Amino acid sequence: MMLNFEDLRIKMVDNQLRTTDVTDKPLLQAFLDVPREKFVPSTRHALAYIDDDVLVSAATADSIARYLMQPSPFAKLVQLANVQPDDVVLDIGCGTGYSSAVISRIAGSVIALESDRNLADQATAILSECGSDCVVVVHGPLEKGYPSEAPYDVIIIEGSVDHVPSTLFDQLKDGGRLVVVEGAGNAGKAMLYGKNDGVVSGRRAFNSAVKPLPGFEKVAEFEF
Repeated sequence: MMLNFEDLRIKMVDNQLRTTDVTDKPLLQAFLDVPREKFVPSTRHALAYIDDDVLVSAATADSIARYLMQPSPFAKLVQLANVQPDDVVLDIGCGTGYSSAVISRIAGSVIALESDRNLADQATAILSECGSDCVVVVHGPLEKGYPSEAPYDVIIIEGSVDHVPSTLFDQLKDGGRLVVVEGAGNAGKAMLYGKNDGVVSGRRAFNSAVKPLPGFEKVAEFEF
């Protein structure tokens, strides 16, 4: 049976996003415009619009599994960031590029950072196919950000972390925002950080359980 992906996109927006207080009209339209199925492996096309994370890269001896974030928490994070049409956005952990494709519909330009070379190559190819011309995919450690194009109006971290390194706050413009889920599993909380007059402050926005990103683990401290 052939799946009607356009209908599935509409159902995703109506049943997963609108019902969880995602109300920003340009953002909702971006979710309707971007073909999510193109950003998952062909064997998982039928799962592209489920209300869950979708595996895009299995775990190996050197890396953890990587996922396309569940639509609702991703949409709520982007809405929290209050992305404006002329903003320059750093999308950390872009995976196969879906998040960057969505963000590019509402931002001025997107730097899509990915630490997995294979995923970065996939993202570059799929984003080009989808006509996301204002996205540039770059390869490097996620926790270091991408300082050569800083400062950014918005930084979005596409997975849960133990902590946010100070180097990422250094890459925010004054007046910039960083959104992230801190904490593992059901202890995760979505945080909005803002930078004003060089000072960073943060607040908890909502609880959220999302899959972790590599590189943001806290280093165990030795105690006597």
